[in-house]
Amino acid sequence: MQTILITGATDGLGRELALRLGTAGARILIHGRSAERAERVQAAILAAGGPEPEILLADLAGLREVDKLAGGINGELDVIVNNAGIGAGPRGGPREVSADGIELRFAVNYLAGYRLTRLLLSQLAPSGRIVNVASAGQEPIDFDDPMMERGWDGFSAYQRSKLAQIMFTIDLASDGVLANSLHPATFMATTMVTESGVSPISTVAEGADATMRLITAPDLPTGRYFNGLRESRANEQAYDADARARLRSLSDELIATALR
Repeated sequence: MQTILITGATDGLGRELALRLGTAGARILIHGRSAERAERVQAAILAAGGPEPEILLADLAGLREVDKLAGGINGELDVIVNNAGIGAGPRGGPREVSADGIELRFAVNYLAGYRLTRLLLSQLAPSGRIVNVASAGQEPIDFDDPMMERGWDGFSAYQRSKLAQIMFTIDLASDGVLANSLHPATFMATTMVTESGVSPISTVAEGADATMRLITAPDLPTGRYFNGLRESRANEQAYDADARARLRSLSDELIATALR
């Protein structure tokens, strides 16, 4: 029986993945912030005859919560799906920071998954894999102002955090891990999309189909970015080794400062 951790598994794409994989016989670690919503996903999997999922509650906007989440996971993991995230927010919305003072979209969409994955790598099965749910919306990171203290824009912040996920994916693959990232589908009918004021044009099922392929398909390459079901090309900064090194250094520095 496979054990699969899905962050953000109580709504949208994460919930759909948890239901599909759980009812197919995988043991799902359901991460979310709401116990009530997590219990509903757990109950749906059990009602369909799947193995009992484990619920793990944590707010990924705080790095200490990320560490607590990792510390509560015992045993071997077959798949880590870094799916939790927040959207761009409404146009003209204010700049927000995490509990650690880190630009919020960078903190939740990228840094939490970076930290969580690094903490859990030793528990990943030899044949295990990591799937990072990114986006086709990507923008280069400005390393002179990585926290966007100047010229704030929610959509740019979201796009930079998603490119950071892809850059991290390439680094994981360089370390010998089977890791891929993807844009599951464009403007899926999720809470994130509707809260940003955008009209959905894709279904959650479409996004789940593409993500399931990276979770379950044999003989996958590693370190690739997929747009739906097709391998694609990310923003050019993702392939810049110096930029990835700067991102790693920035990430480690932010984490060390927050946990000091």
